[in-house]
Formats: sequence, C-alpha cells, structure tokens
Amino acid sequence: MRLSMSKIAASIALILPLSGCFDSGSEQAVATESKAEATELHVAMMQPPRTGLSPLSDDAFKLSRWSTAETLINLSDQSIAEPMLATSWEQVDPMTWHFTLRKGVKFHDGSELNADMVVNSLERALQAAPKPRILDSIDWEVSKLAEDKIEIKTNFNDPLLPSRLSSPQLSILSTAAYLDNGRVDPTRAGSGPFVLTNINGTTSANLERFDDYWGEKAKVEKVYAEYVPDGFARAAALRTGKADIVEAVPVSQIAMIDSELLHEVAMPRTNTLYLNSKSAVFKDIEMRKIASGAVDRDQIISMVYENHADKAQGLLGPALAWAAPIRGEAAPIDSTAKANGETITIGTFTDRAELPEVAALLKQQLEAAGFKVELDIREYAQIENDALAGKFDAFLLSRATVLDSGDPVAYMQSDFSCEGSFNLGLFCSETVDQAIKHADLQQLGEPRQHAIIEAEKQILAEYAAIPLLHERVIQGESTRVKHAQRDPRERRLVDQQTEVN
Repeated sequence: MRLSMSKIAASIALILPLSGCFDSGSEQAVATESKAEATELHVAMMQPPRTGLSPLSDDAFKLSRWSTAETLINLSDQSIAEPMLATSWEQVDPMTWHFTLRKGVKFHDGSELNADMVVNSLERALQAAPKPRILDSIDWEVSKLAEDKIEIKTNFNDPLLPSRLSSPQLSILSTAAYLDNGRVDPTRAGSGPFVLTNINGTTSANLERFDDYWGEKAKVEKVYAEYVPDGFARAAALRTGKADIVEAVPVSQIAMIDSELLHEVAMPRTNTLYLNSKSAVFKDIEMRKIASGAVDRDQIISMVYENHADKAQGLLGPALAWAAPIRGEAAPIDSTAKANGETITIGTFTDRAELPEVAALLKQQLEAAGFKVELDIREYAQIENDALAGKFDAFLLSRATVLDSGDPVAYMQSDFSCEGSFNLGLFCSETVDQAIKHADLQQLGEPRQHAIIEAEKQILAEYAAIPLLHERVIQGESTRVKHAQRDPRERRLVDQQTEVN
C-alpha cells in the first residue's frame, strides 16, 4: 500500500524540507547517547511551544501533559468534573458559583495557594488577547470570598462552568509567573508533581520531581522533554531506545517498530479541511459544495492511514459514542459538479506526519474536480499566523474537538462562531451562531447532546468545513516505561504514577 504513495511522497519532497532532526548531541536532549538513569524519563514531543509555554495558549497542554501546572477542576475519563485545586463547588444561584480551595497546596516557588492567587490567574486569562478559547463568548467576574474560597459570577446560566475550569489554559500559577510586560513564565510556578526547571527555547524543557507536592509523590525524579516535529525522527528515537515515550508515531513507521512498543488510542480528534468563506473562490457556497463532493475519504484513510482511522460522517467522531446515533445517516453529496479551473491554495503543516500526504491526495482529488491546487506546507509554528489571518483558500488541520472542557461546544464556538478565536475559515453565520448558543445553554446530558448535533448539522449545511476522518493516535512507549498516560484528550502523558525500570 505504501508503494502506491511514491508519487505523492515525491511531490511532497519538492515542497517540504526535512525538519526536526533528532539532536543526539545535547546532554539534556531526549536523544542522549548516555544510558538514562532509572529515575529519568525521556520524552519526544511532537510540536515545539508557540508562546514560550504560556498557559494562556495551546502550550498549556504541554504543561498539563507534564503534570507541572494544575487547574481548579480535573476532568475524569468520562468527562465528569472532579476536585483538583478546588475540593468542592456549588451553584448558589443561576449566575453565581462558589469554589472551595484545597488546603496545604504549595507552588514550586514555595508560595502557598490562596484565593488571591486563583483570582489573579483567572483574571489574567480573562484579560488575555486573544483569550483562551474556552472563554470565547464568556464573561466572568471572579472575586475572593475568603482565603480558601472564591466566587465566579457568569453572564448566563452556565451548566458547564466547572468543566470549563478544567481547561489547561486556566491553570493556576503562582503570582510570580505573571510578568509586568504581560508575559507568563511558568518556570517553577506550577503546583503539580513535577517542577518545570528550564525552558530551552523551542528545543527542549527540563522537569524535576516536586517533593512538596500536595498529593502522591512522583516515581520519576527527572523528565527531559525534547521537541521533535519530524515524525520519522520521533519513530527512530523509539526504535533505538533514545526516547522512553514518543508522541504520535507516524502510521508509515508502524511496520518498522516492535508492536510491543506501540499503543493505539482512539481520539476525539478530526482531520478537517477548513474552507475560507472570505476567499475569492470559497466565498461562493456552490464552490464549497463542489470541493466537498470531490473529497474521497476512503482513499485517504486507506492510502495514508493504512486504515488506522475512522471515516468522518460529521465533525464529531466515535470517541464521542453518543454522537452517531443522534446524527443518523449523512445526506448524500453531489460528486458530479465540477469547477472551472479556479486556483486555490491549501495550507497545512509538517508536525503531524500524515497531513502533508493527506494534502497531496486532496490536491489530486480537487484537481480531478476542476480546481487548480497549490500547496503550502510548513512547520505549524511558521504557518499558524497566516492560517488565522485567512491567507489560504483552505487549511487542513488535525483538530481536537473536546480538548478544553470535555464538551464540543467550546470547539464549535472557537472554530465556527462569528467571534471565534480559532476561526480558520473566517466563517460567520447568524444561523450557526444561534445554534451554538442554544447548545451552550442546555443542561449536560441528552438535551445538550441533541443541541450539539443540531449545531453540527447547521455548520455542515453551510459547508464551512469538510470533516475527513477521525484519528487514532499511536503513542510509543519503551519497555522500560510503566503507567504512561494514554489520554484521548491529550491532557496527560506523564504523571506521578509513571515510572521507568
């Protein structure tokens, strides 16, 4: 099956320079040549930080995966809100919540958790530009009630508030983390079982066990995390034993790695082609329909993912088991309509090894439907600003759909509402906005689920995006490792239970 991709691989090679080679020279790199001590863990991360590991950006998920920064609320495997830095909470009236803080929590700089610190962290998030996406369309008033209690007043009756507070982008850090210039430095500022001791730019980060942690102490003494955007280099690090845990092993490398080292995790993550509704071509919904009809999902899943993925019937995949039964059968798409030679540019990134191959196949499929297609493929850090600025006619993205709160409404608000902070398609529809707002007002459970699927239908009816497939991420773990976290929501990777032999 791989041989059939040779032409595609060749076309990618002309567009794409090799990047992210594994560094074997640094003492603190994942690819260290010396034998790791029994209490050291070496991790190959997929993407470098975008904002210096600021918790107010997507870098927050690295801090969470390393168990260095913590939130008021934890989210269980079933997406149920559980205590973390807050031990209890109650909704005292439709617009008001009270949260009681855990006693005896120390930050890594020696300061102790109190209500002032929590208010400060949450206010910094509310004032950030851009806001953390979990706060899209949200306005809170946060205040101190006592040394161990805070109050949050919302601008609507928000049943999801505790779950929102589990977002890694709302981590609580010590006061010293927030600098006068508006930056946030998470070094020695978290409260988790590991201390972030060094941020080595976009190369690596170092962590050590925090012996004053309020909970169970970590079994590992040191964690060395290196950023390795090139998937082939990550796979090589796993094969050679230079990394203990590897994020996102490319499907193309599976056959070359001992199956004992690979663990497949079904993800609430959808590979989606966002269509720019402001571009010269795709501002016309008829052109968006033609593009949608041209896509052959089965070919992409077979040729690129070797059937290690699920065909998308909507934005939400099988990791959300309730979605498909409510959605029912997808409406048929007309695949006979053709474009008239319109030129479009598709952007995507190299950090996920499969995306350039998917883009190359999409190029073939769309050209067969009458488009002229150009590809722009770079590392994510170099392409994100252009994508957000709407400089592409379409953008191919691997997107987590319940990343922040365990609930897909936040993702829909961020990506498809008129004021969404991650609206790659520059899409704006009053009908869709109303559907998303309605879903966000529903109580958790079936009423909310049905409203979410109705919002999904509205988004797809306007062809704002083309969902392609739902990923199953392959995590690599050496036989030395026990109890690495295989988290579908990508919030946890290393915690206090993780150990190496």
